[in-house]
Amino acid sequence: MGRYSDQVGRRRTFAIISHPDAGKTTLTEKLLLFGGAIREAGTVKGRKASKHAASDWMEIEKKRGISVTSSVLEFRYRDCHVNILDTPGHQDFSEDTYRTLAAADSAVMLIDCAKGVEPQTIKLFEACRMRGIPVFTFVNKLDRQGKDPLELLEEIEEVLGMRSCPMNWPVGMGADFCGVYDRDNRRLIRYERGAEARKIDTEGAGDSRIRQEVGDVLADRLEEEIELLDIAGDPFDMEAVRNGKLTPVFFGSAITNFGVETFLDTFLDLAPSPGPRSSDQGSINPEDERFSGFVFKIQANMNPAHRDRIAFLRICSGRYERGMTVNHVRTGKGIKLALPQQFMAQDRSAVEEAYAGDVVGLFDPGHFQVGDTLCERGRFRFERLPQFPPEHFLRVSNKNAMRYKQFQKGLVQLVEEGAIQRYRTFLEGMDEIYIGAVGELQFQVFEYRMKNEYGVDLILDRMPFRFARWLKGEVADPSRLVYRGHTRCVKDSRDRLVVLFTSEFYLSTLEEENPDLQFLKLAEG
Repeated sequence: MGRYSDQVGRRRTFAIISHPDAGKTTLTEKLLLFGGAIREAGTVKGRKASKHAASDWMEIEKKRGISVTSSVLEFRYRDCHVNILDTPGHQDFSEDTYRTLAAADSAVMLIDCAKGVEPQTIKLFEACRMRGIPVFTFVNKLDRQGKDPLELLEEIEEVLGMRSCPMNWPVGMGADFCGVYDRDNRRLIRYERGAEARKIDTEGAGDSRIRQEVGDVLADRLEEEIELLDIAGDPFDMEAVRNGKLTPVFFGSAITNFGVETFLDTFLDLAPSPGPRSSDQGSINPEDERFSGFVFKIQANMNPAHRDRIAFLRICSGRYERGMTVNHVRTGKGIKLALPQQFMAQDRSAVEEAYAGDVVGLFDPGHFQVGDTLCERGRFRFERLPQFPPEHFLRVSNKNAMRYKQFQKGLVQLVEEGAIQRYRTFLEGMDEIYIGAVGELQFQVFEYRMKNEYGVDLILDRMPFRFARWLKGEVADPSRLVYRGHTRCVKDSRDRLVVLFTSEFYLSTLEEENPDLQFLKLAEG
């Protein structure tokens, strides 16, 4: 048990969440650089260059310079084994993002200092809050002029409803940005472009050594602001961080590497190692010697030349060994887990063993679905990952009837990945396929991948529906739930009844007319 405890204690598995263009890919690259996982960071500026960010591997991502799938990046730093779950930052993201957060033990929320807390940040933060994930904040782009740091703290508290505790404080901003002050260690970390950062120990924010380094104007401002934080700010409280009531805040600039190493060092000290996971048979301890895990993501065609399919497994307890046989709880069958892999985006390496907190990729010939539990002994199931209601809908059909098999295969695989949700009509002799997505971009990704990976051309027609609700209760006559043009009753890929709505008015109407039914925002397992 001691060995398991030591291995689990080293693991840090976290997701990075942000609004588009906040610098998430750049921060990820710099963290990988410090971990020695890559020798040179890619840049999202050079969108047409041959060099791309390590976390952006899909062809459409390289062309558009954005992240549209969730990558898994693994490296070692100091004594820690780090797993970064790199979620899409684009405003049109997918359910894949929510599912990836289910595999994380903590999250790093990236905020652009000029723009503050943006809509996408709010959406992802709410997903973290729903799952009880501790959030650490990195305020980025201090090398550019932005909002006052005190104003940013106030915004975090007002918009997200969470208190904040700055772990460091910026010295200057924009052209004047020259370092950060480490509050806990009373240390100035002094930055100069093109030079190594210097660490200067002080007696406090009013120390004359700071004045000598940064000048009177910046020194006076720093002393005044640190005094204000000491008197009126929230003290650091790790219990409040774990409970989602407080976020530690760090300031820096990922593009210039200012503050990133300091952030990484402190974050790895504070971030939680893997904790217990809920199942239908109680809590599963990560130090339990019996192996268990769940599939949180499936990705087809990571290597287009081989048309392969990978299931991403988050290990929750025990030790994973290559070639071990486990129970596939949903099917009741034993499965041998051959050729496990760990990832640096598209690059893979075979892994002989892994522990709770790690993410491994399993070759999937069609055995797995998102949410599947695998365990060495027993038949318990981890909590099912919620299915979120789409906000955009299309009717989809195959342009070429000769490509029917490829059309069906692509549709099934991309639904299982979580790229889109699939619905079918069944009333009034209708036999149509609809697809739904949390974000509009997923339709473009879906169409692109169907064409390039399965050779299928699609006909897509936009539908007027704005949201979906799953039904709970006995439905004697589904046709009574239809208001022509405004609601449609369909079945999802698991044959559950779903109603699509054009507006909240018709939802309220059906709820009043059917008091014995529940219209659920999240699908039940």
